[in-house]
Amino acid sequence: MAEPAIYFEDVNERQGVFHRRAFLMGGFAGLGITALGGRLAYLQLLETQRYEKLSASNQFNFKLVTPPRGLITDRNGEILAANRPNFRLLVSRDEDMKPEETLKTLANFVPIEEPRMKRLARDIKHAPKRSPVSVMEDMTWEQFSAINVRAPELPGVTADMGEVRVYPHGGAFAHVIGYVAKVTESDRTPTGPNSDPIMLHPSFRIGKQGVEKAFDLELRGKPGAKKVEVDANGREVRHDPNGDIPAVPGQEIQLTLDVDIQNRALEVFGQESGGAVMIDCRTGDILCMLSAPSFDANLFVRGLQGAQYRALANYERKPLLDKCLSGTYPPGSTFKTMTALAALQAGIDPDLTVSCGGGMQFGGRYFRCHKKEGHGPQNMRDAIKNSCDVYFYSVAHRIGPDRIAAVAQEFGFGQTFDIGIPGQKKGTVPSTEWVRKNRKRDPKWHPGESLSYGIGQGMLTANCLQLAVMTARLANGKKALNPRLIKSVGGREMKRGSDVPDLPFSQEHLNYVRDGMAAVTEAGGTGFRASQLGLGDILMAGKTGTAQVYSYKAGGTRGKGGPWRLRDHGLFVAFAPLDAPRYALAVIVQHGMGGSTAAAPRAREIMRVALLKDPELVARIQKPLPMPELAPDPEADIVPDAPLIGQPQVTTAAAPAPAAPVIPPARGPA
Repeated sequence: MAEPAIYFEDVNERQGVFHRRAFLMGGFAGLGITALGGRLAYLQLLETQRYEKLSASNQFNFKLVTPPRGLITDRNGEILAANRPNFRLLVSRDEDMKPEETLKTLANFVPIEEPRMKRLARDIKHAPKRSPVSVMEDMTWEQFSAINVRAPELPGVTADMGEVRVYPHGGAFAHVIGYVAKVTESDRTPTGPNSDPIMLHPSFRIGKQGVEKAFDLELRGKPGAKKVEVDANGREVRHDPNGDIPAVPGQEIQLTLDVDIQNRALEVFGQESGGAVMIDCRTGDILCMLSAPSFDANLFVRGLQGAQYRALANYERKPLLDKCLSGTYPPGSTFKTMTALAALQAGIDPDLTVSCGGGMQFGGRYFRCHKKEGHGPQNMRDAIKNSCDVYFYSVAHRIGPDRIAAVAQEFGFGQTFDIGIPGQKKGTVPSTEWVRKNRKRDPKWHPGESLSYGIGQGMLTANCLQLAVMTARLANGKKALNPRLIKSVGGREMKRGSDVPDLPFSQEHLNYVRDGMAAVTEAGGTGFRASQLGLGDILMAGKTGTAQVYSYKAGGTRGKGGPWRLRDHGLFVAFAPLDAPRYALAVIVQHGMGGSTAAAPRAREIMRVALLKDPELVARIQKPLPMPELAPDPEADIVPDAPLIGQPQVTTAAAPAPAAPVIPPARGPA
């Protein structure tokens, strides 16, 4: 048997292969250990802060906090919109929670009707995880306490205190300020400010109308955050106040309105329907802009029930419609001031008389005057004073519609104004060009249409703000004033309404029309009885108007006993004081049957408040009367020789003795 042979060459070769493999594996191991060590060093040295934040985020969460909405105030700082504390009940979806059972449990402590319970359960199921849904607002202290005591037994249920919008003056400013309401799906956008996560917060509200809507971004502010510690399931364990991020309140909006004038306007309108706008005819500031009847904006903050909203929407006097901006009406005889000014500009002699016999025959139709027996001979001043229709029929026919339209547009008709809030309607200022563009079936202006145009009827329509602007520009007599509603935003004053060019009219012509308006409130004028202010020598100038809204045929009912919707509108425009105008006012009483009976008395009461709030005018009203002059008494210097007892005796006058010097009494130290 052969012995095995060992060759050293084979051993050396195997050892060499082993050593090469060992070195190679060691190199790979070394590279791995080096890479692992480098990664650990990178994570522990360079990424420490990042992972500390990630670790903390697992331990802590930040809950969004809604910012306090900015205040809205009047010109004197009186609060018109603010925020108040609110106990609220919130439910957020959790893995172990059954919304229906949770809501049934909560119904034992707070009132939740069955239909609303189903709607809330659906909202909770569709809401993002742990995103709270508002179940109830304005809980009582007893309800709030009962929920908080049982909070450990009710997963996902939170009762806390937030803020809710409040309008202290109710309906007086509802149309101007508007209201806030819950965010709807249509309010959210993929980008921009309305994509902010705060929009999903159950207590966040967004502006829906008026100033609240127009300046929503300025009023919102910036949301804050509340730092809370959570467990492994994301449930809140405790609050860490040191980590809170404070919310930034919204900016304050100051309006030019005056709360006392606005409240008085709402009071004098009562249940009537219409609008009132007052403008400072020196600056253009709007002091009053009331639409009546109004509504309580606080109801919209909580959320109206369907029946409540239908009651407001279906009421024939339309409380939801802003009658100062969105409602347009024929201006009636208040527009005769524009016709008169257009006639003066066209060269019509104001002393030229027109005989009024109660009507005017034109084109196969009889155009009546409001005074059946007629006014007799009338010049322009008399026609404005007596509101003679026949005079203005004649003048309007002579000058044509285009001249009237040009003057009306210079005074604000057919325009919208940048007052900061939407909703204005331009109305209609007809002209031959307007008819050609807008009346396709009959694009020609008929001469008979000029007659109605001259007395503020026909196709002509305007809103209450436009009538107030017209009156303010007439009262100013120089500037083409623009109305201003927003006085300042966050302390930054807005552009003044008086920073405008002059009116393109002769001062003599403007003074003549103003003199005609002064005659309206004189004895015998159409507005005399209802326009007397009773404030000493402070007088008011104005113009009444009655706008027909329905064409009455023989046998038709037009009096106060007829249907409300068929009655004529009553209008009145005015400015005061007469000698140095400060305040201009326009009042429309919808279906009020006459400017002198419905609109003028209300205008007088509103104007009185403005005048009595003006310190300079109050001093003028309260100035002491001059002492009456007494007739000299011939016996004043006769001194009797002796005291008279019983019946006085007649004595002859003696020369008076020289008067003794009067020595003042000694005075001690003051």
